[in-house]
Amino acid sequence: MSKDIKPKQRLGQQSSPRKRIIIWTLLLSTCGGGGYAAYRYNAGNTEIDIAVAKARRGDFVISVRTRGEVRSTRSVLLTAPQVPDPRIVKLAESGRMIKKGEVVIEFDAVQQEQNFIERNTTVRTADSEIVQTKASHKMVDESDAMNLMQAQYNVERAKLEASKAEILSEIDGAKNRINVGISEGELKQVDTTIESHKVTQEVDLDRLNQRRDKTVRDMELAKSYISKMVVRSPIDGLVNVLSNFRAGGSFGSSPPPFKEGDRVWTGATIAEIPDLSEMRIELKLDEVDRGKLQLGQAVKVRVDAILEKEFTADLDWISPIAAITYKGFGLSEKTFPARATLKNLDPRLRPGMSASAEVIIERQQNALLIPARGSFVRGGKPAVYIQKGQQFLPRQIEVGKRNEEDIVVISGLKEGEVVTLENPAEALKRAKKKL
Repeated sequence: MSKDIKPKQRLGQQSSPRKRIIIWTLLLSTCGGGGYAAYRYNAGNTEIDIAVAKARRGDFVISVRTRGEVRSTRSVLLTAPQVPDPRIVKLAESGRMIKKGEVVIEFDAVQQEQNFIERNTTVRTADSEIVQTKASHKMVDESDAMNLMQAQYNVERAKLEASKAEILSEIDGAKNRINVGISEGELKQVDTTIESHKVTQEVDLDRLNQRRDKTVRDMELAKSYISKMVVRSPIDGLVNVLSNFRAGGSFGSSPPPFKEGDRVWTGATIAEIPDLSEMRIELKLDEVDRGKLQLGQAVKVRVDAILEKEFTADLDWISPIAAITYKGFGLSEKTFPARATLKNLDPRLRPGMSASAEVIIERQQNALLIPARGSFVRGGKPAVYIQKGQQFLPRQIEVGKRNEEDIVVISGLKEGEVVTLENPAEALKRAKKKL
């Protein structure tokens, strides 16, 4: 890109021709691709300073530039366990490298251990009740067996007495037959009682077993709570302690990060372990740039904290839906989220670093270029002002594509020719106003 160099001589200042020639010779020799030239317009005495630049050969690039943040492609979130009222007693320092299996977060386990002891005692009590109930049922079963045996014996004896009716009187025979009916009725009553006892015993045991199962589940749950009191890193990475949004802070300030001693809520995301072996840059594209990009395009990335190194990436995702960010006072911003995976990494890269990205849309090698400011419209066609000594002559040119900085010149100009970056007539009017 051309650089404008301010002349040492002020606009309208008179000096000797020799001194003026020496000054402009030094300036033009040091400006390289651009500089300033002074000339007298229409042979007048008004001296004008005009920025100039040389037509040059180079690569013409059309690109989209935006800002973004470096993020890890894979990241593990560590959350508070599903336990009541967890409290942090140990927390790894944010920014520290950590190995797989190392402790990142530890919660207070005293209450959970007490709960486990209580649940374990309840299970043993339930087991004792079941044993006692089974023993009681066994005694009832034995008593029922004796009653059944006695009733069966009474029935058989009554039948035996009734069989003597032929040798006894009619009255005694009738009594014996009645006794048979009574004994059989008593036997049926005993059978009914035994069946009732069986049903009652099954219900009692089922109730006790269900109660025991519940106490066992409670005990296992309390035991699992204890195992969740220590959270270890599942991968190698970098500890990033997140913000505690429920912590009180001053108005307008960001919430503080989690710290040891904080009471957290179930499922609270406390820390993040990003995998530094694969990184990407998350971008926000303007609506006008969204349609210019395609997946797979190359991205040049400059990280603010590592400016001396250029990173390359591939654009691998563009959101089909715009994201709206509300800025307050009725203002909002609509952008399209996108991301590009970095192809080369650096051990200094960290998630959250700000970066600038340039997506190359088109590249034309060895094109004849002039600054975009050097093209003007004369007679409805593009033109430039060519420096000829102390004069600038207009010349029509044919131009190609342009970007924010340069224009491709197809014909009408040669490499090395000097063009103005300002219309000489407008520069003259400005100079006369200052006189």
